[in-house]
Amino acid sequence: MDEIDEPTSIDGTILVVDDERNIRRTLRMVLEGEGATVIDAATAEEALKLLSRHGYGGHVGVDGTPVDMVLADVLLPGISGLELLERLRALGGGSPALPVILISGHATVSDAVRATRLGAFDFFEKPLTRDRVIVGVRNALRQAGVERELRALRGRSRGEIIGDSPAMQALLRQVEKVGPTRARVLIEGESGTGKELVARAIHDASDRAERAFVKVNCAAIPRELIESELFGHERGSFTGATGQKRGLFEVADAGTIFLDEIGDMDLGAQAKVLRVLQSGELMRVGGERPVKIDVRVLAATHRNLKELVSSGEFREDLYFRLAVVPLVVPPLRERSGDIGLLCQHYIEVACEENGLSVKNLAPEAITALAGYVWPGNVRELRNLMERLAILTEGDVLVGDLPPEIRGSAEDEGPKGPLETMIAQLSDGAVPSGISLRDFREAVERAFIRQRLIEQGWNVSRTAEGLGVERTHLHKKMKLLGIVRGV
Repeated sequence: MDEIDEPTSIDGTILVVDDERNIRRTLRMVLEGEGATVIDAATAEEALKLLSRHGYGGHVGVDGTPVDMVLADVLLPGISGLELLERLRALGGGSPALPVILISGHATVSDAVRATRLGAFDFFEKPLTRDRVIVGVRNALRQAGVERELRALRGRSRGEIIGDSPAMQALLRQVEKVGPTRARVLIEGESGTGKELVARAIHDASDRAERAFVKVNCAAIPRELIESELFGHERGSFTGATGQKRGLFEVADAGTIFLDEIGDMDLGAQAKVLRVLQSGELMRVGGERPVKIDVRVLAATHRNLKELVSSGEFREDLYFRLAVVPLVVPPLRERSGDIGLLCQHYIEVACEENGLSVKNLAPEAITALAGYVWPGNVRELRNLMERLAILTEGDVLVGDLPPEIRGSAEDEGPKGPLETMIAQLSDGAVPSGISLRDFREAVERAFIRQRLIEQGWNVSRTAEGLGVERTHLHKKMKLLGIVRGV
């Protein structure tokens, strides 16, 4: 390699993947000479086993040392460098969880384009020059560091809203837009999706951030007490009212009140909330004079308020007052690319809260977790991570997961006759009596099924990888009888 005039310090651990020992040795000498820590692997399979053994998501490496980036040859025996990049991308939720630079001695334009589309930071051509390697690695580590700091900053400003998926990024952009305004927001979504976190993020992004944020669980307050809880009462207004009490709307004055599960509020209380929203004044139970308040109202529900309006269970005028800006928090099954980030975050939180050493998740475990439906959404995931943090010894492997989740990473049951036929092809044996159509469909079915398994049965990501429309893939799966677990 050529000499570089000015020495450059590289601070980080780099995983080098190349089947040529001389290349690995040369890269190790150059990078360690600049202060880096280098670990290496001869194949992508070996690299993935290393990552599996030490977890994933920026906390991998020998003896727990974080790996900061990957340098990999394109032409590797077995899994290629591009396929390795695809796997890292799948685990990273749509972009490599670690910055990756690919190396090729026979680079083509299509290889470079594909590498760029898959999220490679750079593409080196052999013969390598010392200058090119050092500058490229340094830039990759610098950019990765900036992105980590930005994610940490965003995480602090948004509480625990975590996600790089398109659905979550779109939601967060809406939060950033509506936060500084005075608009009322109706947050809809299934139970456990994080609606309260969204409400807090809106409050934190407003000019009321330093004032009170008051949460009211409308489903948890008895019907006979909800008016007193929301609007307060005067002394003697009912049996047991021994003194004046401010309601939660007054407590939130100049701040934000979050009416969680607003769909469970009875019609009488709905009417009084509507009057507060219309007039900016409330009347305590037993009171004679209105109390003026300045409160921003955020509401949330897991129920379909439009259906409740149609059935007469929810006031239409209140619905329109609340839903000035409607936001929908996507269920976890629609943002499976975020699951790796969420799992690692919550298992780290659980370890810290319980005084345990940090544990990581193997790539195969993350694949299984990403393929699970998550009926309880983020709440269910967080509870599982705490359980795994407490009960598992060392890092979390597929075998540590509950059976209903673990099954998503296992080969989907016994092979049928057509799958057996495909397996026999590697030995050059093709059974007689098979029609061309059956053979073609068997190959296509096995190929699509394998890609779905690799992507944790995420149809959108699989369609993107195959270069077809999502609807087309759905039709093809139906035609070929491809269903999960079959």
